[in-house]
Amino acid sequence: MKQNSEASSNRGFGSKIGFILAAAGSAVGLGNIWRFPYLAAKYGGGIFLLVYLIFAVTFGFALIVTEISIGRRTGKSVIEAYSDVNRKFRPLGWLSALVPALILPYYCVIGGWVLKYMTVFVTGGGSEIASASYGVAESGAEIGFFDHFIGLVAQPSVFFLIYVLVGAVVVCLGVEKGIEKFSKFLMPVLLVLILGISVYTLTLDGAGEGLKYYVLPDFEGFTGAKLMKTIAAAVGQLFYSMSIAMGIMVTYGSYMRREDSIEGSVRQIEIFDTLVAFLAGLIIVPAVFVFSGGDPDALNKGPGLMFVTMPKVFDSMPAGQIIGTAFFVLVALAALTSSISLMETVTAVVMEKTKLNRVKSCCIVIVFTIALGMLSVLGYSIWSDFTLFGMQMLDFFDFITNNLMMPVAALFTCILVGYVVKTKYIEDEVMYGERKFRSKLLYRGMIKYVCPVCMLIILVTPFVTEI
Repeated sequence: MKQNSEASSNRGFGSKIGFILAAAGSAVGLGNIWRFPYLAAKYGGGIFLLVYLIFAVTFGFALIVTEISIGRRTGKSVIEAYSDVNRKFRPLGWLSALVPALILPYYCVIGGWVLKYMTVFVTGGGSEIASASYGVAESGAEIGFFDHFIGLVAQPSVFFLIYVLVGAVVVCLGVEKGIEKFSKFLMPVLLVLILGISVYTLTLDGAGEGLKYYVLPDFEGFTGAKLMKTIAAAVGQLFYSMSIAMGIMVTYGSYMRREDSIEGSVRQIEIFDTLVAFLAGLIIVPAVFVFSGGDPDALNKGPGLMFVTMPKVFDSMPAGQIIGTAFFVLVALAALTSSISLMETVTAVVMEKTKLNRVKSCCIVIVFTIALGMLSVLGYSIWSDFTLFGMQMLDFFDFITNNLMMPVAALFTCILVGYVVKTKYIEDEVMYGERKFRSKLLYRGMIKYVCPVCMLIILVTPFVTEI
């Protein structure tokens, strides 16, 4: 197997810390800031946190090691990387490349929403978001700021375009001069922001009960269907939190220097990503508990938590305008690091397939992202009557990528490595340069047995629970 280490190093990260921060930046995004807290509240608080941590250091570790190793060993983008491992699994490369191509457009739409909220809070309009009312919908529900905003055409489109172009500028600058420098600056800023806000929210009167619910496991009733749902939710969250099965880690792995330790780097990425998710929970769970009088149902999932509930929470707390501003700046930065990694993955595929330079390839990706993203933008306004399987376009793209394509890609990656080329293919890359692979036995067990079972659980749980 020819290894393209020279090509990879010439176009890759200039330092180990640059790779770690960029990969962590890819992992840290909207999934950490709003999805992790509401899942923790929905599935038992401390018990979900415990299950998640166990799977993060085992399941998540194994899959990230696999993807980074494949990328570094082949030195290619995700399609050609899987083809190099085994030509029969070339379709797996296409599937893994299609995932970020479908996620990027609607992710940037949500990023545009965050950018709008950040702009309003920065200009002192936090209370307006919390209290605005635009009448009553046909369903009888009150139309608040969020529903009114996404129902427009011009404003959501403009913020979506701005968000896409900001990410494109970083990608066009390249790996070392763009993504690496951006990540080295942004990730420490993000960490300082989230630490500061989480410490502040814990000082609020009544936050202690929310903290107790969030961190202390309650094993009562943790059996049967409830256990299955919690495991499926925790494992599913790993895809969001750690950029698994999106082709991102394969792409970033192809930029990684051969002299850097894969095992050590993955552990550091896990720590950074899990810390941010945990701190996001410290911000949201206690704050919403205080606001709702201890009702965990107030941590409703999806856009409602970040765009409806949290502005009301900030409006009700001391210094809420300042904390709200810092929060939405944090969310905007976290979302941007993830969208950049998605765009870089798609751009790398276009560069490899068309042989065009980075800027031209990125322009193609921009046009594609805008065209597909506008379906999601307009799906809540003038095209709201058009649905697929009863879902708005954004919800449809989110469903097929996260509930179907990503688990399937991860499952076949486990089959490829565990039973076709064998785990030695990955272990040799991890141990390059006479390094030790301290977690070798754990890795083998996870890839061959545990990870495939987890993927099947994720795929069948929606059908079983529905029955």
